Amino acid sequence: MSDDGNTLTPFGPQRGGAGAPQGSGVGSPRGQRASGSRAVRAPAPPRGVPPTERDGGRAGNGGEPPTQTPAPATAGGGEGGSGAGQGGRDELPPKPRVRKLRLLAIVIGLGALAFVSTAFGMMMAVASDLPQLENRQQYRHEENSFLYDDTGKLVGILAPPTHTVVIQRLSDISPWMRKAVVAAEDKRFWSEPGVDVQGVGRALISDVTGGSHQGASTIAEQFVKNALSEQNNRTVFEKLREATLAFHLTHRWPKAKVIREYLNSVYFGNGAYGVESAARVYFGNALGYDPNAAIDGSTGGCGDSTPSAKRPTCASKLQPWQSAQLAGMISSPAQFDPIAHPHAALTRRNAVLRDMLQQHDISPEQYQASSTQPLPTANDLQQPAEPSAAPYFTSWLRPQILRAMGLGHGVSASVAEYRAFYGGLKIHTSLDMGIQQAADQAVEQTLPYSSGQPTVSLVSIDNKTGEVRAMVGGPVVNGKEDYEHHPFNLAAEGHRQPGSSFKPFTLAVALESGIGPDSVWTSAPQDFTVPNSGGKEHFIVHNFGNSYSGSISLQGATDVSDNSVFSQVGIKVGTSRVARLARKMGIRSPVSNNYAMILGGLRIGVSPLDMAHAYETFATGGQKVFNPVLGGPNGGPIGIDSIDCNDCTHTGIPAHLQNKPELKRILPPDVAQEVQQMLQGPVESGTATQAAISGVTVAGKTGTTTNYGDAWFVGWTPQLTTAVWVGYPDKLVPMNTQYNGGPVEGGTWPAIIWHAFMVQALQVLQQEQQSKNNGQNTTTTDTTPLPSPSVTPVAPSTGAAPVGPSTTPATTTPAPVTPAPAPQAPTGPAPAAPAPVAPRGAPGAGAGTTGGTPQPTPPAGTGGTPSGGASGGTALPPHR
Repeated sequence: MSDDGNTLTPFGPQRGGAGAPQGSGVGSPRGQRASGSRAVRAPAPPRGVPPTERDGGRAGNGGEPPTQTPAPATAGGGEGGSGAGQGGRDELPPKPRVRKLRLLAIVIGLGALAFVSTAFGMMMAVASDLPQLENRQQYRHEENSFLYDDTGKLVGILAPPTHTVVIQRLSDISPWMRKAVVAAEDKRFWSEPGVDVQGVGRALISDVTGGSHQGASTIAEQFVKNALSEQNNRTVFEKLREATLAFHLTHRWPKAKVIREYLNSVYFGNGAYGVESAARVYFGNALGYDPNAAIDGSTGGCGDSTPSAKRPTCASKLQPWQSAQLAGMISSPAQFDPIAHPHAALTRRNAVLRDMLQQHDISPEQYQASSTQPLPTANDLQQPAEPSAAPYFTSWLRPQILRAMGLGHGVSASVAEYRAFYGGLKIHTSLDMGIQQAADQAVEQTLPYSSGQPTVSLVSIDNKTGEVRAMVGGPVVNGKEDYEHHPFNLAAEGHRQPGSSFKPFTLAVALESGIGPDSVWTSAPQDFTVPNSGGKEHFIVHNFGNSYSGSISLQGATDVSDNSVFSQVGIKVGTSRVARLARKMGIRSPVSNNYAMILGGLRIGVSPLDMAHAYETFATGGQKVFNPVLGGPNGGPIGIDSIDCNDCTHTGIPAHLQNKPELKRILPPDVAQEVQQMLQGPVESGTATQAAISGVTVAGKTGTTTNYGDAWFVGWTPQLTTAVWVGYPDKLVPMNTQYNGGPVEGGTWPAIIWHAFMVQALQVLQQEQQSKNNGQNTTTTDTTPLPSPSVTPVAPSTGAAPVGPSTTPATTTPAPVTPAPAPQAPTGPAPAAPAPVAPRGAPGAGAGTTGGTPQPTPPAGTGGTPSGGASGGTALPPHR
């Protein structure tokens, strides 16, 4: 072992001599050979191993290199050592330079390996997205879905909220449109590999230098960007990912498919998604687009095709100037909007036309003629809309269809939407077009919509199936629901105070508790101390007009909607029980437990849809009707009769879904029957006589809030349950004088509209049943024979506004059955009921008293300011 820790070879002592220090030159091989001794050659160092300073003699093929002060040489050993040392210094390479080059080579090699690995990983990651993009339903099998009513009549296309109408063949897009979009967006589209290398380079440089964001520059890249929804994620990686995926896509898809899918998905402004929607929005009038053609059966012009009526797409009829207009808007729909910015739109259109001329897509003559064409105006604009037959109904129905396609049951929203909107579904809804038209007609003719007038909402449900047959969710103008200007659906989304129309829930709990119709109660002002208020808050109740009967039966109190009696009954049976029953029967909005709720003063109101559904539970003998698959959420009403899906077999969804309603017992049959018998009283001789139909069993209840802000009538026949609400949708407006100078109560317009609608609806049902039975006069959808109802509405009270529908039924139905004469309602308000028993037909609409905004929220712990009385000892104006 050397003194520096190096291991010496076995020949070291022989070479250096006994006791000779290493590196002294004594006894080195060359020295031994010079003195005549036998020399032993030391083994050569391995190739490529650089010599060290301690190994210099070995490397120099002679003795060790001399130390700083060499020892004197002896007997030739010194000479050999000297020669060896000199030779070692002459042959040594430049060590620092070799190390740097070697290190640089290693770094370059590792860097190249890392770059290749990263690029490979990115390519694999992007390539893994390609099947996911290719397999999306709208790119595999895209076909519009259609809505039909329950009799098989076409309602319209089921469009997504964007109202995108897909085009299935490139030939359904005008050649001018294809040429225009290529000229404007990607001139080398038909020859390039899907990626613009220069564009990607500009984007990378811009990101690195902090410049403005650069977008994708080819049609394929833009399509990928839209498909992956990465418009707001413009990172370098995303741009590279889009470019790589676009490159792959153009080698997997025909260019014709790429441009078709691109034009199906791009946004053109003004709510127009896709080229077909854009052609209808901007040039529908010029191209002959008729939004009602699918319903009317027209085959002229352009628009939706149906299995029975083929029509050309509007996109196939686009002319060069129209195509250039739309293609120029793609880069910035807002900036080049021809309505908002006509000068910029004109300049952009003509620039695209010049590009088309340079590309030899149009001739100079076509360029000149196209550049002088006028732009579309605001009058030409046709905004995308729900099917015009029943827009409020179809907008409410859309979430149910998505649920039927798996949304909320392990299927993502995007997959469910593609199945629903582009899966070629044939959806037979619960809507009955004849009944829907009867609803629109009854509303418009009884209470025409105009500025300053109240609005009407109506929902009608089939008792046997739980299916919604008609829905009016907003104003009806010129025979059509004005969904475009009033898209808020009052029927499904409006929550208003129900007033006394909420009292039947208290009545049902009372009957279930053993309180009978003949039980006697005191009709007098009431003052109840609110629990947990320390005696500081009071629930004070008055009757309408301060009219009291002294002693009155529960049946009599129901007929005249006696607030004082019902407040006593509700407190006796418990408000929590009443609230629980209302929720179980079909009220899905929160129901408060305070005293005011007995008279319909709720923290959050109720919708006409839920009121009709809850009353239907009375009409069915106490059984709630619902469908967890095809119905509304949380056991809501049903809007779908059946769905046919030819492409659903591989999805786990049956090819045919049929409504098979489920029944859940909520009330004992005898209790439900007793409620029905008792609620015939208000119609026969109480607050709702204007709802009566000759020869038809009608039960129901009026409702009016204290300040006349909401008016209701909810009632049923053996076939249908219908809820009607009248009020102002945007804010709470007291309707003190709107009914021909008098107040709007539940027994006025709501009852009149209910009667006018039900007369025609029952005729429609009867005629449909006769048609199903080959013209035989048999029963309707219910097993109860349907008498011939009157088509002349009951006359309103003295001073009432002209009443309702004409004597002609809906135009889509056969001639009406000869009506029986209708009974006349009392002329003018009846006087206050004398004690001890209030007669049926007393004034007013019979409603709980409420107040506040359309969705009031009184402070917690109070009796509820929207009530038949008030907290803190302050009485509200009395009303029923």
